[in-house]
Amino acid sequence: MSARRFADEQPTSFEFTPENSAWAERALTKYPPNRQASAVLALLWRAQKQSGYWLPRVAIEKVAAMLDMPKIRVLEVATFYTMFNLAPVGRNYVQVCGTTPCMLSGSDDIKAVCRKRIGEQGHVTPDGVFSWIEVECLGACCNAPMVQINDDYYEDLTPESFARLLDDLAMGRPVKVGSQIGRVSSEPIGGLTSLTTLYGAEGRGAPNVPTPANDQPPTGKIGS
Repeated sequence: MSARRFADEQPTSFEFTPENSAWAERALTKYPPNRQASAVLALLWRAQKQSGYWLPRVAIEKVAAMLDMPKIRVLEVATFYTMFNLAPVGRNYVQVCGTTPCMLSGSDDIKAVCRKRIGEQGHVTPDGVFSWIEVECLGACCNAPMVQINDDYYEDLTPESFARLLDDLAMGRPVKVGSQIGRVSSEPIGGLTSLTTLYGAEGRGAPNVPTPANDQPPTGKIGS
């Protein structure tokens, strides 16, 4: 793994909002006494989200104090996991999946749009609206190519639909989350080809089938 460094410019203080502080207190109750350090990932993630999807050093130190952990231990966690951003990102933080299914489906074209529209990886646009990075599999392989922007997935992208999506986000217009071609979950592009009955398509339980009159319960005796 390449070395990861903190941004040169750092805020001087960090406090969880009242809402996030209450959330953290509830999270800590999930762990037994003397084991609350297990909540470190959850608290760091919450701190990152509150900070605009990046993790300042003071937020890491705050989490260490809350969990009664040495600062260096929490720093080790934050610098090891690439899901934690150690420098500011755009308000719309674009993560482009470049793993094999997405690559075969056109993720290189999606990255080309990012370079043209946003700049190189890690660059934050002057207005602070966008930054992007290539990541490993995000688990939506059937709907490739796809990106994650902040908390949402955008799937079945083309260069044209992705460019429109970025334009809409920049202008503050409503955007469609999920498949950009209207697919539901991971169904075939042309629509369902199986499980098209009421029972299968709508996910209803199997209908009650009466037991035939000649069906006898098992006796439990071999050869009877």
